[in-house]
Amino acid sequence: MVAFRLFISLVLVSILFSSSATSYSVDEIKLWCNQTPNPQPCEYFLSNNPIHSQKNIKHKDDFLKLSLQVAQERALKGHANTLSLGSKCRNPNEKAAWADCIELYEHTIQRLNKTLDPNTKCSQDDAQTWLSTALTNLETCRAGFYELGVQDYVLPLMSNNVTKLLSNTLALNKADYKEPSYKEGFPTWVKPGDRKLLQSSSSSSRANVVVAKDGSGKYTSINAAINAAPKSSSGRYVIYVKAGIYNEQVEIKAKNIMLVGDGIGKTIITGSKSVGGGTTTFRSATVAVVGDGFIAQGITFRNTAGASNHQAVALRSGSDLSVFYKCSFEGYQDTLYVHSERQFYRECNIYGTVDFIFGNAAVVFQNCNIFARNPPNKVNTITAQGRTDPNQNTGISIHNCRITAASELKAVQSSVRTYLGRPWKQYSRTVIMKSFLDSLINQAGWLEWSGNFALNTLYYGEYMNTGSGSSTANRVKWSGFHVITSASEASKFTVGNFIAGNSWLPATSVPFTSGL
Repeated sequence: MVAFRLFISLVLVSILFSSSATSYSVDEIKLWCNQTPNPQPCEYFLSNNPIHSQKNIKHKDDFLKLSLQVAQERALKGHANTLSLGSKCRNPNEKAAWADCIELYEHTIQRLNKTLDPNTKCSQDDAQTWLSTALTNLETCRAGFYELGVQDYVLPLMSNNVTKLLSNTLALNKADYKEPSYKEGFPTWVKPGDRKLLQSSSSSSRANVVVAKDGSGKYTSINAAINAAPKSSSGRYVIYVKAGIYNEQVEIKAKNIMLVGDGIGKTIITGSKSVGGGTTTFRSATVAVVGDGFIAQGITFRNTAGASNHQAVALRSGSDLSVFYKCSFEGYQDTLYVHSERQFYRECNIYGTVDFIFGNAAVVFQNCNIFARNPPNKVNTITAQGRTDPNQNTGISIHNCRITAASELKAVQSSVRTYLGRPWKQYSRTVIMKSFLDSLINQAGWLEWSGNFALNTLYYGEYMNTGSGSSTANRVKWSGFHVITSASEASKFTVGNFIAGNSWLPATSVPFTSGL
């Protein structure tokens, strides 16, 4: 923790004192800040810091960089302030929510550092992704206090302007954003070596280490193998997990880790933490991944807390450019937490009841099976997308998938209402394309979250779906709902365009369809 604070402080100091000494006037500050969604904090922090007043703003790029630096400075102060509040936590619930915030602030600062680092190759799409994640992290921090019912004491003391400043940077970066160009084949963020790994027929031969419950591998637990993995490596580190049930909570922070199992239902990682059991949704995940470039293949991720314990996550990913291939995610409420960054799921199974695919990543599900289970309250909602800012490049795209009833729901399907999703946050965005929607889908298609909340600001779209639940004749009449009839509109949510997949997926060897 101390080393992290020293590192980010040094980064901040080096950035703050690296500019030319040309000051600007109050009128100039107003002129630039009025171009942002939140001009007041922009003006305040630029006007009241003598270091910033020496910056030279000639172009919009200069203003964006300065806005990023201001956001980073406030995030550092927010992190320090949050750390100091630990002693004020009055009970385990406050302490649990506070601990999440410490980690989430650190990750936010890391993303801002990466965006500002001149040695990091950072496209506008990268920047928009990392800034979207920075904002999502702070929303997650806040949500934990509300989930555990302890928002009245510590949370107000954490109040600051970081969220508004991040929103400004998203708006500034978004304005000049251009869709990247693509080549045929896989999203190019998947490296050729990763493609070979995924195409290999032998899991054990490509592994750096083997995990086996029976002692035939180097480790008997997944955590032991993760803890022994290199903390930072440009190369792929492969952990082969033999068939068995691994009852452990796993957190993966290292980059470029690949977990390979013996297949769905054979290699199973299971846990039972839940909000009902006293943890935040964020911390309930059986497996949580934040190290970038993570890949999983042939594994079942499971949370057995059950429907009565409310939010209980099987997998949470905040790993940028992460891939899940031929995996299964099993739970009830909040099964799969696509928290943030760019993610791709191919030929996976997802089981749940309430909001069971949720979060604020830019994520594409392709050729997956989505199974609704039997819910206690007789209502299923498949997605709950969490975009809070109109300039975040996030959303859930479901392409060429099958949405059907799990075996336990089929017998009572007529007594259960199942919807494609509901708006968790104000700018919730979900698109379902060329997928099979079975008869379980309610004819309205989508469900309100709370009255009229977000119905005009969300973006929900359906394009060329099939099956008895796919008719849009009686769908909701919200202004934010769209029956997409144009291929050019639908193509915005494909692997190639939505997650820039042609630039990174080929290296993983996971098959994918770039366009419609």
